[in-house]
Amino acid sequence: MFYGQIMTRNTPKGRGAVSNVPNRFDRLSEEPVDDGWFADDPPPLRTEVRDERPRRIITRNDSPDIGFDRSINPYRGCEHGCIYCFARPSHAYLGYSPGLDFETRLIARPDAPALLAAELRAPRYVPKVIAIGTNTDPYQPLERDRKIMRGILEVLRDFQHPVAIVTKGTLIERDIDILAPMARQGLARVGISVTTLDPATARAMEPRVPAPARRLQAIRALSDAGIPVRVMVAPIVPALTDHELEPILNAAQRAGAVAASAIPLRLPREVSVLFREWLKEAFPGRASRILGRVRELHGGRDYDPAFGQRMTGHGVWAQLLKQRFVLASARLGLDRKLPPLRTDLFAPPARPGDQLSLFDQP
Repeated sequence: MFYGQIMTRNTPKGRGAVSNVPNRFDRLSEEPVDDGWFADDPPPLRTEVRDERPRRIITRNDSPDIGFDRSINPYRGCEHGCIYCFARPSHAYLGYSPGLDFETRLIARPDAPALLAAELRAPRYVPKVIAIGTNTDPYQPLERDRKIMRGILEVLRDFQHPVAIVTKGTLIERDIDILAPMARQGLARVGISVTTLDPATARAMEPRVPAPARRLQAIRALSDAGIPVRVMVAPIVPALTDHELEPILNAAQRAGAVAASAIPLRLPREVSVLFREWLKEAFPGRASRILGRVRELHGGRDYDPAFGQRMTGHGVWAQLLKQRFVLASARLGLDRKLPPLRTDLFAPPARPGDQLSLFDQP
């Protein structure tokens, strides 16, 4: 059984996905129906935001492919609208589509700073690096008004807790006043994702992300403030952006990046359907070649979820890409291993009314 969904003939302006793919948990599915009424561009989709008040804010993981065991997501969904975003399928757990819903129906967590402070004060808490931005971007446009990420950083600063941030958003420059002192203590580092240097390609793939040149400026601003920045060439889209690997590394190194990483495109669950739809709209002449390379990279499938392979791919093309990255990174000095962030400085700050230790008395 299905209900007809009105089909628009154009990709919604300023959005990455072409459609709302069905939520895999729904018993009913939808199919597009062209009723002839949408000869012109459809009206723009407005962003909707609702608040969520979870009981805890630190998420734990034990994946062998990921170099951290805890993370924080200030927001669910992401207005940046990156068509390749591997976090899109997570929106299905909220009852939304990983397609346009992921970009337009956002969840904010305003209690995140207070929840974080409470969790860090737990008697059994053991400090390790908290990763932020590994699922949805903490510096998406919504953060400009909500300032949830800034509140989280204020808590981490006060507790002298290490943090690693991943973002495409240049709004991170606003928080240099917090991050720079933390970096001087060995408590903070940042990863900036640069997928392409071509503005047109970036606008098509990442419609609400700052332009590539602007992201390079953010690398420079953070680096000049003494904050270690890793450039993340991710994802590398075969037959579309893979030729830009060396130019991106060159540009980032000139902007002040001190390390680099690269991850090929992966298309888990609904991302595969959405990416195929987008290719037909944005790059119809290259679609078959790009998808062929993607399948070659993942053993004949759109995505291979096996640990140890899902983040790197396998086969001849994956090996060539890895060799190019290793050579370019070494030439530019971006192959350095950054020192671990410090955990020995962790100390919950005193609260009003707390009894001081005998040894804290003047």
